[in-house]
Amino acid sequence: MSEPVDHEIIEAAREIIRKRYKEDRHAIGAAIRTRSGGLYVGVHLEANVGRIAVCGEAIALGAAATAGDTDIAQIVAVTESGDIVPPCGMCRELISDYASDALVILETDEGIVCVPVSELLPEKYDREKYSNRLREEGDTEA
Repeated sequence: MSEPVDHEIIEAAREIIRKRYKEDRHAIGAAIRTRSGGLYVGVHLEANVGRIAVCGEAIALGAAATAGDTDIAQIVAVTESGDIVPPCGMCRELISDYASDALVILETDEGIVCVPVSELLPEKYDREKYSNRLREEGDTEA
């Protein structure tokens, strides 16, 4: 049986983007529920140089990390119109790094569902699987 969707965090993400939407600056709102029950929100930060924009999910995770509470149970992102959107690839990595069993709220043809982040990021890179053979051999000059 799948985990029930936390509708409160969907509304929290919608509320924060309603409050903080600013064209060309903040277009995505995100919310996280941690296993301890914490609720953290964030908005995406756009920059004049697109490479340094920061997603709303990362900002919400940063708020949770600042509080020392990063064991994510569920996470969601929404547009300025309130539509649920999937996390980008970098956010999938970030979510998985902090809580590999986190559930991502998505809207599919079947409705609003929770999907394990691991399903959104198959064959995730795990540096623990790849030893640094140069370090092991004592060769630090490459």
